[in-house]
Amino acid sequence: MAFTRGISHPSANSSASRLLSALEFLFGAFIVIGHNIFQVVPNEVIVLSIVGLVSIRLRDGRWSAMGLKRPSSWGRICLIALAAAALRIVVGQFVIEPVSALFWAKPTAPALANEITGNAKMALLALLLVWMFAALGEEITYRGYLLTRAADVGKRSALAYWVGIVLVSILFGYGHYYKGASGMIDSGVAGLILGTA
Repeated sequence: MAFTRGISHPSANSSASRLLSALEFLFGAFIVIGHNIFQVVPNEVIVLSIVGLVSIRLRDGRWSAMGLKRPSSWGRICLIALAAAALRIVVGQFVIEPVSALFWAKPTAPALANEITGNAKMALLALLLVWMFAALGEEITYRGYLLTRAADVGKRSALAYWVGIVLVSILFGYGHYYKGASGMIDSGVAGLILGTA
């Protein structure tokens, strides 16, 4: 679980370091909103993945500070992943979709969805791109870098991680602004599930 990570770098406790982490988190929020809502900055996943990996490496000494490390039990990780995926599907299909349909249109599918229908080569290419950018890139950006910096502000306590998960999930929802209101809510809840997994 994300909360078991201790402070891995001595400077993570100082007031100056916590202020820098808050500024980095706000910068990340600016990039997410600037790209997805106002379209004035490049794609947030690419920008913040690079910034995040460099920041974590320089300030924390190791990428393990944001969870990039070999798990102690692959079996446990697989069970957690399966449970999170099942919860995400059930909540999305049976709670979020029906409730949000009362207020908003269905989430908009990405433009690439029409291109892959009936085209195996394009579907495989799309799957590779989704795994690289959406899966790995979003995990590094949101649940790696931004969550670590949000938790830094609260000295990486359990409460700081919980508050960070909520804030990062809101940003994750905004990261899917193109899907419309129901898609943003669905993505935000997915971020909560992934953040707590």
